[in-house]
Amino acid sequence: MTSALGAAGELAIRSLIERAPLASSLADAFKSAGYRLALVGGSVRDAILGRLGNDLDFTTDAHPEVSRKILNAWAENVWDTGIAFGTVAGRRGDTTVEVTTYRTESYDIDSRKPDVEYGDSIDGDLSRRDFTVNAMALELTQGTPLFIDPFNGLSDLGRKILRTPVSAESSFSDDPLRMLRAVRFASQLNFTVADDVLAAIKDMSGRISIISAERVRDEFIKLLMSNNPRIGITMLVDTGLAELILPEIPKLQLEIDEHHHHKDVYEHSLTVLEQAIALEDRLGGPNLIIRLASLLHDIGKPKTRSLIAGGGVSFHHHEVVGARLCKERLKALRFNRDAIDDVSTLVALHLRFHGYGDNEWTDSAVRRYVRDAGELLPHLHILTRADCTTRNKRKANALAATYQSLEERIAVLMEEEELSKIRPDLDGSEVMRLLNVKPSAVVGDALDFLLELRLEHGPLGQERAQEELMRWWAARK
Repeated sequence: MTSALGAAGELAIRSLIERAPLASSLADAFKSAGYRLALVGGSVRDAILGRLGNDLDFTTDAHPEVSRKILNAWAENVWDTGIAFGTVAGRRGDTTVEVTTYRTESYDIDSRKPDVEYGDSIDGDLSRRDFTVNAMALELTQGTPLFIDPFNGLSDLGRKILRTPVSAESSFSDDPLRMLRAVRFASQLNFTVADDVLAAIKDMSGRISIISAERVRDEFIKLLMSNNPRIGITMLVDTGLAELILPEIPKLQLEIDEHHHHKDVYEHSLTVLEQAIALEDRLGGPNLIIRLASLLHDIGKPKTRSLIAGGGVSFHHHEVVGARLCKERLKALRFNRDAIDDVSTLVALHLRFHGYGDNEWTDSAVRRYVRDAGELLPHLHILTRADCTTRNKRKANALAATYQSLEERIAVLMEEEELSKIRPDLDGSEVMRLLNVKPSAVVGDALDFLLELRLEHGPLGQERAQEELMRWWAARK
């Protein structure tokens, strides 16, 4: 379906002019060179929804080398890392563009890389798009802009439903990552996935195994950072995709019998995630680390579940096992080292607060809590608060009040002792001078000893620190 603007096209053009005025100059550059250019895919969808950003996707009949030449003259910066797949990108001012040659692509049965062939029509290009709502285009190099919608994407956009331009089986066979993209869009846009698309995902979920871990990770991050990740995570589990990319999550659906009661760990984890998201303003906005830690904080429970005689269930040391499982899973998904370390640290610490009780922690215990959390202390505050999902309002209020008292106590000690900068009262050079030793392991041992004293007693001062150091040194001889 190709039409002169129409209401949807007019809305897209208006959004494009208001939010991305440089698009028309890019279209003029391609038109002057004798080629066609159209805004395409998610950019058209977002323009119609009135949420167009400054990252724009275009498609053209120009081959990549030609696109690169045109962009070199138009843009301030150009990069062609995707040129093998027909894509050249550039930036001008605040606008980033990706220009892709009309193409078709598909995966061999066992390949992790798509085979790309250039096409000769925009309709053919749109037919290989993932979903109908992303298979619309706005042709900008004709005399009058044309709104192109061969698969009724505008209607599906209005109905908030995800369908594929061709059969779902054919689409997912060509590119299995589209199964994850369906789940991600459901979370991001709060769309329903068509029944035939869901059925195809369930039948073909195993095909996701040929997609690289990096691409799976990127889609999962987008899902998790959406406004409603519960939708996507539930869909991952229900379709079987989670068994292949994040098997620890469906394993949280522990069998519950009438004799050994415990909370629904799977549902609890989703609730903790939602409650953590509600507190993210304390971190300055959406935060990947707290969302990962919230979702994964209890993944050690299935391996540590133990039935207690007479009823009940225990999960001893599930935080230790969970931290190890987090490292393994996030490493397999190719998360960076900092993210892996941060999430596993939060999982390892998420139960620490429950030893706090009725203000029974000493100042030493509070200092160690702060020291172990380090820069992740604000994240740990959120995770600990979010981890309370009891329906007993009296118990929930008591836990919240107790944690509030701990935060206030930390704030007081922070002001008095600069807890975030806890260091031994003597530095390495002073230790070497006092003990008359050269740089060696003994200096590290001495600093560890002094740090323990600092954590236990607070600031010692130079004189006492020197006395304690010399006493420790004499005992070692």
